[in-house]
Parts: sequence; structure tokens; C-alpha cells
Amino acid sequence: MVGEREGMSRRGLLRASLLGGVLAGCSTAPGGASFEAGPPLVPIRARPDRIVDIAVCLRPFRPAGPRVETERLGDTLVVHNYGHGGAGWSLSWGSSARAVRLAMQVSPAEVAVIGCGALGLTSAILAQRAGARVTIYSREQLPQTTSARATGEWTPDSRVALAQAAGPGFASVWEEMARTAFKTHRDYLGLPGAPVEWIDQYAVSNPTPRNRPSSDLNAPPAVDFAVYRDRIDDLAPKWRRLPADATPFKAAAVAQGEIMIFNIAGYAHTLMNDFFIAGGRFRRAEFHAPWQIAALGKKVVINCTGYGARALWKDETLTPVRGQIARLIPQPDVRYGLVYRHVLAVPRRDGIVVQSFAGGEMKGYGDASETADRAEAEQAVTTLAEVFPD
Repeated sequence: MVGEREGMSRRGLLRASLLGGVLAGCSTAPGGASFEAGPPLVPIRARPDRIVDIAVCLRPFRPAGPRVETERLGDTLVVHNYGHGGAGWSLSWGSSARAVRLAMQVSPAEVAVIGCGALGLTSAILAQRAGARVTIYSREQLPQTTSARATGEWTPDSRVALAQAAGPGFASVWEEMARTAFKTHRDYLGLPGAPVEWIDQYAVSNPTPRNRPSSDLNAPPAVDFAVYRDRIDDLAPKWRRLPADATPFKAAAVAQGEIMIFNIAGYAHTLMNDFFIAGGRFRRAEFHAPWQIAALGKKVVINCTGYGARALWKDETLTPVRGQIARLIPQPDVRYGLVYRHVLAVPRRDGIVVQSFAGGEMKGYGDASETADRAEAEQAVTTLAEVFPD
């Protein structure tokens, strides 16, 4: 159910939509008689013919959590910063702050960053702010990387570790990263292109039950992902129930919360500009072995290669978690998110992102396929359409 301790966690919302207990733990106004009415909600035009893009990303999941530590390659100090599962964007500034602190312990005048995704760019920018000259080495710039295919929600504990595999101190480390990242993301609120913004989000249950999808019934045994969201409950308002007639949804029950989202196209543009304006350099490069990185001759290298670290650093603990998003044509007047029957909708400025979670938390776990599934995308959009009036 969506409870106060789950706050605005997407995982909690999805679990709620699967079980049909959306309202059980939500807060209400005294007597349940009043609520804060906002502007009318414009329905999402959820039609398969409005899909303009389908993208697949592989989340780099490590059971012990992100790898933020040092390693020596001859005279080169390598600082690893990868393996954030589904929390890469959300934890980026906090994880990169830890990585840059390790890098700057040897007072380098110049730092090389491998990778130009969310972790690579935030590491590069923070290293610049610490006084280093920075060069990014990567096959692609951020708009073409796997990071650009993310959903764009603030989900700092989404598949970030296994409950039993994370070390005893990881929860505190995670909280530090999450709070640091949250604070830095706030600096991007209100900027041109709306790189970061807050929206309302609704969890909707349907009055008519439906059989569980076969993908749920045939799913592999669930993995016990770590859940830390209750450690930062103070960062967002609590979820609350809404009166049945307060929204245009065809629903038995509705809960409302507020969540921070990243408009990834605008955010990527802003970060790339920040990096280059500060004197950053980009070199197109592809690495297949650590010795190639050592051959750069740099004193300090920050490794932000995501799932690519599995092959490059022979990190067999990395597990891919496949995620697919479909983008609908943008609707500027739709400024709310929605969770309904295994489907998530996020109203980014570059299009309404629709993602299916049929199969729950295990969806995509261990799946390294980056082939887009048009049928999955169309099914998700068609399901979303059910919640709106004909």
C-alpha cells in the first residue's frame, strides 16, 4: 500500500497499484472533509499512434550498492563511480561528490573522467568546482548515452542494492548521497528548459478487478531489494487520499503525492553547457581494457562507465536491469504523473514517458537485451488510456 513511510517512492506506488490497496496508508485532512484543490487535470492522450520514440536502457545493478572507491593502475589513481541500479540520476550529485573527494585527496591539477552519462558529467562538473581541469573521454556525449533513456523521476533507492548484500554502513552512505543529491538538484529548479521540477503524482486503482498479467505469474522469484526511502521522508510531502470526484480518472480510489522529476533533454543540455563553459574538454574514445586508461598518462581518473564496467573492469557482480520507455507527443498542459495498473506516466517536457512494470520489481532483471519491444509499449499506452473518460 502507499503508506506514509514509503513517501513518494515509485516502488511503493507500483506495489500499491499491483495490490489494489492504494489508499490504505495515506494521510487525510481532519475528518477527511477537505483537500487542496488544484487546477483541472487535462487527460493524457494515450493512444499508440502518438508514440514518437521507444528507448531501452540497462540499469547497472550491484548487490552491494554503487562502487565508489579507489584502485591503482600503476601511477594512475582510478576512482570508481558506477553501479547505481535505477538510481543513477537521483544519486548522481551525491555519489559524484564522494568520488571527487577521493580524487582530490592527491591534489591533481587535471582529472580525466571516463563516461559522459549522468555520473560522468556530475563528477566532471564537481571536479571543475574543486579546481581541476577536466577532460571527459567517452564514445558519446550525454544525449546519446544510456543515461538519456532513463524515466526521469527522483527515485534514489530504486534497485540500488540488495538488503542482505549491502554492508552495515551502506544505509548511512546512501542517505548522505541522497540528501546531497537532492540539495544540488534543487539548484536547477526554475532554470530555462526546466531541467528539474516538481509535479503532482497520482496513484489510481480501478473499480473493476483484472486478472494478474501472465508476466507476473511467470516472473522469477523476487529479489529482496534494499528499501531506504523512510530515512529521507522529510524531503517530500506525505501521500494523501482524494475524494472520488476530485479527479477526472475513472477510478475506485486515488492518492496524490508530489515528486521531483528530471526533464532529461533540458537537463543534459544544461549540464553539457555548464561543463564546457567551465573549460571542460571532451575527447571521443572507447576503452576495452584498463591498460588503455592507464596509457592516458593522467594522475587521476574517475571511472563512470555504468554497465560498461562489467566488461571493462571484469566486474561480474554487475547485473543488467532492462528498462523500456515509450514517449508520447508532449502535452504542455499535462503536468502530473500517474501510476495505474503496472504502468507509470511521467510528463516530461520532451514527451510524456510511459513505462510498463508488469512483472513488478523483477521486470527486466538479468535481461541485457536493448531491443525495443513495440508491443510492450503499445500495451502500456493502451492500459493507461483506460483510466480516462472515453
